[in-house]
Amino acid sequence: MAQAEMAQAEIIDALMAFLGQPGASEAEFEAMALRLFGYQFRHNEPYRRFALRRGRTPLTVRRWRDIPPVPIKAFKDLTLSCCPPEAAERVFMTSGTTQAGRGRSYHPTLAVWDRSMLDTFRRRVMRGRGRIRMGILFPDEAALPNSSLARYLTLARREFGTPESAVLVGAAGLDRDALLAALARAEAEAEPYALLGASYAFVPVLDALAARGRRFALPEGSFILDTGGFKGQSRELDPDEFYDALSAGFGVPRAACLNMYGMTELSTQFYDDGNATCPSLKSGPHWIRSRVVDPLTGADLPEGERGVLVHHDLAHFNAVSAILTEDAGEIAPGGFRLLGRVDGEASKGCSLAVAEFLAAAQG
Repeated sequence: MAQAEMAQAEIIDALMAFLGQPGASEAEFEAMALRLFGYQFRHNEPYRRFALRRGRTPLTVRRWRDIPPVPIKAFKDLTLSCCPPEAAERVFMTSGTTQAGRGRSYHPTLAVWDRSMLDTFRRRVMRGRGRIRMGILFPDEAALPNSSLARYLTLARREFGTPESAVLVGAAGLDRDALLAALARAEAEAEPYALLGASYAFVPVLDALAARGRRFALPEGSFILDTGGFKGQSRELDPDEFYDALSAGFGVPRAACLNMYGMTELSTQFYDDGNATCPSLKSGPHWIRSRVVDPLTGADLPEGERGVLVHHDLAHFNAVSAILTEDAGEIAPGGFRLLGRVDGEASKGCSLAVAEFLAAAQG
């Protein structure tokens, strides 16, 4: 086995063991984060150039907070991968209208990504349930093999859904009749039901219910999970308006309307515990940490102050673990609050960070 392959196998084994340690201490997280930074520094050439420009090397970085984050837009311009791209088992791509404009995330194995998703979904969404009948408002991964959300929902249905669970979006779009029939059955049989999908996919469902004058009262134990926002695919809804409409349309309390926050450039998802109030508090498992920074300086901002979110995801081992997003947020006890997309000076700061990274990484 080649040296690079041995290093990859060792880091995967160490990560899988760390994912299985929910009681891991902050010191253990830091040790794993620094080990990963060393691995990525050695095997990811564009990232090494950037880190060197910043004066950050495995010899000088002593805290996970000092590991330099990569601006999320850099994934559209550069190949950020420790393994040869052609050796990846799966390539997830961001949404976009052209291949050239889509960010890519390379996975030499899906074992770590799948473990990250399943362990967290089991704890944060299923919460001790066995299986539940699911309706999926998004195409499956057979239709969208490069979509991380399609993979996520396929795993959710396979591992946690009953045999009657169904994908309700296909080549012809949303199957409204099948959805309404599933909702009616759940209501009549008092069978808990879960609807999962992209946030924008719920808007035409709500419109269809309104057009038909229909409302459902799903039984206790039912829940709704949305993710990803509206992305120009439907009309924008204010969060309170959106969750009010979901609660009214399906008879599910807002506390059972969950939101998952994830992205192609990460291998871990964040969750809230419902949206009884907005913005909700989001948090992740023990292998991910979040900071809020001033995008112009990169300095951490104090709790409660609005800035730009940086996520440090140990499960995202093959690219870079530290990601500078373009999402505004604030740190709060137990997690963070997502406050929309950055604008104004924060947006300018993110653009400057992208320019700096590309100049260093391509140099």
